[in-house]
Amino acid sequence: MTYLDHAATTPMLAESIAAMSAELAQVGNPSSLHSSGRRARKVVEESREIIAAALGARPIEVIFTGGGTEANNLAVKGLFWAAQKKDKNKKRVLVSAVEHHAVLDPVMWLGEHEGAEIEILPVDNLGRVLPETLRKAFEKNPDDVALVTVMWANNEVGTVQPIAELVKIAHEYKTVFHSDAVQAVGCLEVHFQNTDLDAMTVSGHKVGGPQGIGALVVKRDIELTPLLHGGGQERDVRSGTLAAPSIAGFAAAVTTAVSQSVSRAARLSSLRKDLVKRIQEQIPDVVLNGDPENRLPGNAHFSFKGCEGDALLMLLDAQGIECSTGSACSAGIPQPSHVLIAMGRDEITARASLRFSFGATSTPDDVDAVMQVLPAIVERAKRAGKPAVAK
Repeated sequence: MTYLDHAATTPMLAESIAAMSAELAQVGNPSSLHSSGRRARKVVEESREIIAAALGARPIEVIFTGGGTEANNLAVKGLFWAAQKKDKNKKRVLVSAVEHHAVLDPVMWLGEHEGAEIEILPVDNLGRVLPETLRKAFEKNPDDVALVTVMWANNEVGTVQPIAELVKIAHEYKTVFHSDAVQAVGCLEVHFQNTDLDAMTVSGHKVGGPQGIGALVVKRDIELTPLLHGGGQERDVRSGTLAAPSIAGFAAAVTTAVSQSVSRAARLSSLRKDLVKRIQEQIPDVVLNGDPENRLPGNAHFSFKGCEGDALLMLLDAQGIECSTGSACSAGIPQPSHVLIAMGRDEITARASLRFSFGATSTPDDVDAVMQVLPAIVERAKRAGKPAVAK
């Protein structure tokens, strides 16, 4: 098997497995006051400090959640409700057109159920939200924007957004800014304080930690309305018993991934460039999507003219190559990627796309394995997609 879908999830790091396994053998609710509870609480708080240091944040700013999706929901809904509480005129939510559905769907929910006015920020053909685009959105009415949410790096095409510039514009208009940094941590330099973000989402299983754990990093002075109510854990923002084993594994993964990010980025970038070069040389009419330079180091996203992405995916899978189309699937019906559509691609091109994403376990052999089968598979998919000619 050649696994090239690390953007979806990546194998747990040995350090994370060791930290989580050690804690799984222990007992104790971190909210309990007896010795076992205090021991578990110590694990949680030490992990919080480790994660905060790795991300350039203060420990009090790290709020543990059940994953990236929950963190995004807490940010989007919590920030909107808090803004509404202060000023009912704060109704507009500015969101990029290329967000993950973990952001887009809660934003749309606010529009349908909470009276939010949703404004989609368009992107250019590389998938970038340009600073002037955000500024123009504010200039329509500077006083009614509740929040801005733009991801740090796109999960499909790999384009990295000019986050620092966008945050600066939002703060000129005294508006909070949230960024989904799930794909960026461990691959790019991510520093919460230096970027001056108000809230940032991170996820455990994207950096080599366990699934089902994540965090919302949020400035301590930012008001956030909770989604969950119960025990009042996590600054009374996210109630629920803290999963000490998962948090320990999460902390180990984050600190390892961040400490190795420079060397890993160089290695993954080399693998990605090799794959891009060989595909462009051997397969006609292929298009590399996303910013060719300012992108995630391990992301290579292509459109193959005349092919169906789903057909390519299954043909590659049959040959032991695991990758992704990156497109959403609802009720078993494949949909063209909303990211590619936002970047100006037509539906046929959007359906003809594949994402290869490298990670910690990737090697040059993975590139060789892809190139041994991909050219023939593309030709086969093209023939399958051609209409039959009547004799």
